[in-house]
Amino acid sequence: MTTPAPWLASGPFTVSILDRIGNTPLVRLERITRGVVPAGVEVWAKLEWFNPGGSVKDRAAYNIIHSMETAGHIGPDTVLLDSSSGNTGIAYGMICAIRGYSLTLCLPKNANRERKRILRAYGVQIVETDPLEGSDGAIRMAKKLVADNPGKYLYLDQYGNEANPRAHELGTAEEIWAQTGGRVTHWVATLGTSGSFMGTTRGLKKKNAAIQCISVQPDSPFHGLEGLKHMESAIVPAIYDPALADRDLGAPTEPCIELRKRLAREEGILAGVSAGAALWGAMEVARGLQSGVVVTLFPDSGERYISEDHLWD
Repeated sequence: MTTPAPWLASGPFTVSILDRIGNTPLVRLERITRGVVPAGVEVWAKLEWFNPGGSVKDRAAYNIIHSMETAGHIGPDTVLLDSSSGNTGIAYGMICAIRGYSLTLCLPKNANRERKRILRAYGVQIVETDPLEGSDGAIRMAKKLVADNPGKYLYLDQYGNEANPRAHELGTAEEIWAQTGGRVTHWVATLGTSGSFMGTTRGLKKKNAAIQCISVQPDSPFHGLEGLKHMESAIVPAIYDPALADRDLGAPTEPCIELRKRLAREEGILAGVSAGAALWGAMEVARGLQSGVVVTLFPDSGERYISEDHLWD
């Protein structure tokens, strides 16, 4: 039986679906890297849709809500509020359904059908925001709702809440270290809220300061890498510290989408949009090495994007 993540207080047996957060599989990518990556370099990916809510965001969402509970901020009439491009909202929705909490979520109107239907299945109240403003527009709306309705909402603020990266420092980093037997030499991750990169980097650097940690973001403001932020042109998350990265790479949209298609056809891994950027970054790093163990993270499954024909045709 999988041991629950170290930041979850639970016993040896699963009594709640939340006990299944963390300890996601780490798999080696061999076919797609063959002929591109030197023979002495390994490329591995954590498949985060094995979390019960279907994405890496389960980790941060649970720790954010758990920290609010511990601090005594959630009462019987509390309405939780945050913004999301989809995955964090779904994770919140799952957790709030289990806890019996009310949740309002600000979501860009152009979020796909799969995500909206999942959110409604969990009973989430959705406030749709301007699709042209993306996740930044959802952030602005959430802050406006809080300002216009004093005392009504408890703002979870995934972009500014330190419980987000802390979940990865105590969970994801520990898992990667254990799963690689301490052999990891490079950590590569994409930037959205930046929580997974920030927290995992801190955790891995504590284990071995020589581990190189490389962030990946879109190479321009106008990109098609859903869920990722081009930091120079976006609202920068308060939890983001660019100085933490040893390097930062700008990922091009089309090659990343093509890599994502190849993942399904060559590795049997049906991954989400940002996984293409994560793989692109990992391979960029790996091809410049002679030896090493490069680890990246695939945030969600491609099943949440099936309705988006342009990503598959």
